Amino acid sequence: MSPPAPAPLAAPVVVPAPVAVNAPTALSAEAPADAPAPSRTAIVPATSTALITTPAYTPPQENLITVEGILDIDTQRSGNGALLDPTRNGRRRPSDVFIPKEMIRRFRLKQGSIIKGIAYPAEGRFPNPKMKFIELVDGIDMEVRRNKFDFAQLTTISPEQQLKLESKDGRMTTRAIDLFCPIGKGTRGLIVAPPRTGKTTILRDIAIGVIENHPECHVMILLVDERPEEVTDFRRSVGAEVWASSNDDPVENHIRVADLAIDRARRLVEAGRDVVLLIDSLTRLSRAHNTAKNSGRTGSGGLDVRALEKPRQLFASARRTEEAGSLTIIASILVETGSRMDDVIFQEFKGTGNSDLILDRKCAELRLWPAINIQASGTRKEELLIEAKRLETIHFFRRALVAAKIEEACETMISRVSKTRNNDEFIKLISR
Repeated sequence: MSPPAPAPLAAPVVVPAPVAVNAPTALSAEAPADAPAPSRTAIVPATSTALITTPAYTPPQENLITVEGILDIDTQRSGNGALLDPTRNGRRRPSDVFIPKEMIRRFRLKQGSIIKGIAYPAEGRFPNPKMKFIELVDGIDMEVRRNKFDFAQLTTISPEQQLKLESKDGRMTTRAIDLFCPIGKGTRGLIVAPPRTGKTTILRDIAIGVIENHPECHVMILLVDERPEEVTDFRRSVGAEVWASSNDDPVENHIRVADLAIDRARRLVEAGRDVVLLIDSLTRLSRAHNTAKNSGRTGSGGLDVRALEKPRQLFASARRTEEAGSLTIIASILVETGSRMDDVIFQEFKGTGNSDLILDRKCAELRLWPAINIQASGTRKEELLIEAKRLETIHFFRRALVAAKIEEACETMISRVSKTRNNDEFIKLISR
């Protein structure tokens, strides 16, 4: 009997090899440091005939915030900067955005610039948000802003465009200034005022007139050593940028606020803006510098010999420029206070401006408002601001008042101007 035939061999079963899908070999720069390291190979079951891929790693979005503020650089110590809230009058707080000095040097950022950008929020042991990316500097793209002229390099020229202050309500103060002491873009003007002659009201009326007639101008008000209620009144009644240090603040704060305000104005001029800065008052600012300075050398009136250095530089910043914008500064200064120091301060500033509005105590006592000394007030090169025919009529009216007493001239001016609705009608009335 023959042996049984061997059973046929089963056909070989081919098992497909596992499909390897490449996974990332390293963490993304955005991936968190504590994320588990991905495996190098993902095994796909053989029963699937389609290629299966694992989803790509999506890093979590950074929790960034948009920030904006005024740059304040600590030049005395670290060189780092902070973005200040404009409503806090230069006071720092723990939550101010931190800007490292490396970023300030790299992008040539300056004190007083308005910075807008993206920052990391405060977290953990870092109490301040930290600037990551700068978008705008003074409302201009950062690269464009870097190519602008520095304020000290700008060419200064005489004012040629008048700032019309006459308002729709026919306010007597601004009408008189337009006629007898015109202000132009770039004017450096003094309001010489004895106590209680209405200088603060005049500054407020000037601000309202500029805002109403010249929306292209940026109006700033600097109040130094002022009464707290006056600060509140300015903020509520005038739609301008108010920088204030009231008389219950230390003198160091008076100086700091003034420095920030003038730096802010200079940066705007560099950016091509027309700025009007109203200051009340140069006398109090000079007193603050005299208290803070201690050179050991005392001059006339008990004034430190270097006390007026910074205030004079601030006032001299007013100018019209060829390459950029203009800075108009109208500042009040006190006289007849009975203080020898105040008299010395006035004499130091006398003649440094190109426009002087002189107020008179006798007119104020007679309740003649505005209490302006018409004969003594005026503007240099007013022919550049007022057309020739109109200026000739104004000169004719002024000559008629030369022989009169100060209070009589003021009363005549008020009565004539008040009979007309606007200055154009007044000019027509006088020219008849």
